[in-house]
Amino acid sequence: MQISGAQMVIEALIAEGVDTVFGYPGGAIMNVYDEIYKQTDFHHILTRHEQAAVHAAEGYAKASGKVGVAMITSGPGFTNAVTGLADAYMDSIPLVVISGQVPMSLIGTDAFQEIDAVGISRSCTKHNYLVTDASDLARVLKEAFYIAASGRPGPVHVDIPKDVTAQIATFDYSKPVELETYKPHTKGNPRQVKKAMEAIAKAKRPLFYLGGGIINSNASYEVRELVAKTQIPAVETFMARGVLSYDDPHLISMLGMHGSYAANMAMSETDLVIALGARFDDRVTGKLSEFAKNAGVIHVDIDPASISKLVNADFPIVGDVRSVVKDMLAHVGNINPSRYETWRETIANFDELHPLTFHEDTDRIKPQWVVKRVGELLGDDANITTDVGQHQMWAAQFYPFTRPRQWTSSGGLGTMGFGFPAAMGVKSATPDKISINFTGDGSILMNCQELMTAVEKKLPVINIILNNNYLGMVRQWQTLFYDKRHSETDLSVQPDFVKLAEAFGGIGYRVTTKEEFDAALKDAVEKNIVAFIDVVVERLENVMPMVPSGGSLFNMMLLEKKEKK
Repeated sequence: MQISGAQMVIEALIAEGVDTVFGYPGGAIMNVYDEIYKQTDFHHILTRHEQAAVHAAEGYAKASGKVGVAMITSGPGFTNAVTGLADAYMDSIPLVVISGQVPMSLIGTDAFQEIDAVGISRSCTKHNYLVTDASDLARVLKEAFYIAASGRPGPVHVDIPKDVTAQIATFDYSKPVELETYKPHTKGNPRQVKKAMEAIAKAKRPLFYLGGGIINSNASYEVRELVAKTQIPAVETFMARGVLSYDDPHLISMLGMHGSYAANMAMSETDLVIALGARFDDRVTGKLSEFAKNAGVIHVDIDPASISKLVNADFPIVGDVRSVVKDMLAHVGNINPSRYETWRETIANFDELHPLTFHEDTDRIKPQWVVKRVGELLGDDANITTDVGQHQMWAAQFYPFTRPRQWTSSGGLGTMGFGFPAAMGVKSATPDKISINFTGDGSILMNCQELMTAVEKKLPVINIILNNNYLGMVRQWQTLFYDKRHSETDLSVQPDFVKLAEAFGGIGYRVTTKEEFDAALKDAVEKNIVAFIDVVVERLENVMPMVPSGGSLFNMMLLEKKEKK
């Protein structure tokens, strides 16, 4: 059919089954927004900042498993969105971000609100396009969704000049995607799978190293079956929380810079690393030359560029994790779980020696207590999002995750301001779950304008502010490594968070006792509107354990044990 480029954008979104779009209009994208006004097939959520629109699309994608969609205008509209693109690229989140561009005749003239969007986005997207002819739009948009969701997921950017959105051309969305140079390899090599399973059967101290790719490939339940049948201990990365339930007897805990003593020691003592959908990130490995240095490595990943990039894989398997794990399960009968009994006992001893815990305080609220308490009160009923900082690590350490896609956080880029808009996206995707955002008094101010979005669109995100009057994680590093020189990290001058929430039409609570916290959380859940719970917590609490940057996993800074009275 003959329609305008703007109409093509709408038709493509409908054809892809998109039900929610996050965005912010402007001059260059106005033709598309005029068509949004006319349609009723999907819901548009107007955020109050373009960065928030992309973060919200990320949250939606993480919680739903679908491709998130954001729409923005040219110039500063696009540059505001770059942080979201980079965040999604680092964490392999499938997005299609559509931006307006100045008309073709003005490109390269330094026109009003012109920016080289495709040039800027090239390094932080899986792929990008500048569409110069409306007759290419159907193909480009279909390719964009395919590329975003297939292989290793990621963000795809489509930049459309304003005059192209006004052009009339033929729209045909029926043609299959045919990309000569992009054909993701999803099926693992059967011989390599067999060799890997033989290595597992011979190992004495094997260890599952579970990464976020398991969640991206919807492989959590197959991985749970594999772990249960082999009875091999498992550690999760920060991005993999919820792959195994917190009460799984074979789950040690999270590993890495702020992983548990048992998890990090297990990785240091293993003789065979079974890496599933993980990329050996520096926050996991610490000093590479010391990482699992006596172990063989099985590495399963959809992205061939990730395999042996940082740690040499003895058994490389390129393929979709879910497909490969299903193949591994076919060989599981050759493995004797009792072989690893001594190894499991060794790990239990590690955990008993230095358990993942914190020192309770009867007078002051410890931030870890808040996370655990939310888990006790809400558990599986809540989806958990965080901003970035100490609160993020405490949430990853202490929340009792029961399922995949329950956890959304900014891992690779570490984006402060991510949590609140991402939690709105999570709530949009999973309206039946309570959306909790753990945040800090630094992070929450970076996108607090989204209170207005949450009020207008009735997205009752509960923001729990662990308020220590500091940029907590930076302060922790300054305390430990900079002789307590707390340079520009004191946040003692703060807004009244209760009044701030109320000014936008939400609800606010100021909490100084455990009883007040319980009452505030209960009331916020019942009132079902966007909320700030400002929790005054211990100011100088540190996240422990901690592996100093560039240090070895087995050289951890540990929580000091309390002297017995």
